[in-house]
Amino acid sequence: MIAPPVEPSARFVTFFPLRFGGVLTFLLTLVIADVGSVRAQPPVEQAAESAQAAAEEAEQANSPSNPVAVDNVADDQKISRRLSDIFASANWFKQLEVKSDSGIVTLSGLADTEEHREWAGNVARKTQDVVAVVNRLQVDTTVDFSSSADVVRTSLDRLWRDFLVRLPLLVAGLVVIVATALFSKAVGWMVVRLLDRRKIRVGLKDLCHQLLSIAIWVAGLLIATVVIFPGMTPSKALTVLGLGSVAIGFAFKDIFENFFAGILILWRYPFDRGDFITAGEITGRVEEITVRNTMIRRLDGELTVVPNANLFKNDVDVLTNQPQRRVRIICGVAYGEDVDQSRAVILEAVQSCDHVVGKRTVEVFAQEFASSSINFEVAWWTGAKPVDIRRSRDEVVAAIKRALDQAGIEIPFPYRTLTFKDPRIADALAAEPASREADPETA
Repeated sequence: MIAPPVEPSARFVTFFPLRFGGVLTFLLTLVIADVGSVRAQPPVEQAAESAQAAAEEAEQANSPSNPVAVDNVADDQKISRRLSDIFASANWFKQLEVKSDSGIVTLSGLADTEEHREWAGNVARKTQDVVAVVNRLQVDTTVDFSSSADVVRTSLDRLWRDFLVRLPLLVAGLVVIVATALFSKAVGWMVVRLLDRRKIRVGLKDLCHQLLSIAIWVAGLLIATVVIFPGMTPSKALTVLGLGSVAIGFAFKDIFENFFAGILILWRYPFDRGDFITAGEITGRVEEITVRNTMIRRLDGELTVVPNANLFKNDVDVLTNQPQRRVRIICGVAYGEDVDQSRAVILEAVQSCDHVVGKRTVEVFAQEFASSSINFEVAWWTGAKPVDIRRSRDEVVAAIKRALDQAGIEIPFPYRTLTFKDPRIADALAAEPASREADPETA
């Protein structure tokens, strides 16, 4: 009995690595297809071979399958009945009519697919005492919802059976992934403890931890793939990754750019976890640095995620690179005050503040003649954190105001002097207060 043709199948395997470290995403896609290799040929030669193969197939179909017998020939009715029973059991044909006349079989009716039509002709040719076959079967183009439902049901049933067959392999692969996660955490903990004893910079410790975790995850996912798909080998997986590296590089250019920028930042960069930085309009404390992003906690409590490439390519101000920072303010006194006395009062007031670091580093300089005052530049050192600067500035401003008030030194308001070219306007303005005193009722 002739079995129906089997369609070639292809397997596509896709998996995604787990996201670890809160922000790390590492995507690997493996596409394995069971396809035969085809040798590249020139178009003309390939077309000639196709035409020759078609001619040979047509000649073989038109020629008798066996030598034509003369004696002991099977009855035409038996041939027709036998073929009708075979085709009826296949349940692929409608309105099928099989006729045999002197060993020439004529098939007419409807077949559900072109492959089943060809299959019917091949069965008839291989039947005993059949000289030739006239295949007049047509492919049925009508839509049969019941047969489509049967096909869907059969496909789902096949998928379910394949899933049950592969279930032990899937469980084994899941166990490998869980073991990889546990092993990655254990190795990361041991590496951090080992590097802590050597007093290595925090960013360098994070870099070693993250790169080691990535390597463990890649190895674990390759092992899980080999376990789940027995036909897969690590060499095949790496080959597919190598062939797709160019496409992956173009597709994930920004991701790889941030990845390498993160490695450089963690390897050797002037800021680390816990530092306060200013990047563009963002000012805050560095919470975490990964190989892809840097998380900055702003001064108002908001968390901002900044791609590493932005930090690496743009200007970054590290506010806590040194333990102390210099703060400056401008203070003005009236033109009628003594400059030296004002300088001494301001200097003593600043040096008395608790949040001023290094009393000898306080500097007070007369800076300029402003429109209403003589301005002094006051500079001192305090803690590097933003809260230290705000607290110190508040204390210094209050101390200067209090000291100037106690010394009777005026902090002037803006003055405006009005000059009139017409003397009559000046005389009228000068006479106005006297007229108000003479006539209080009018006033």
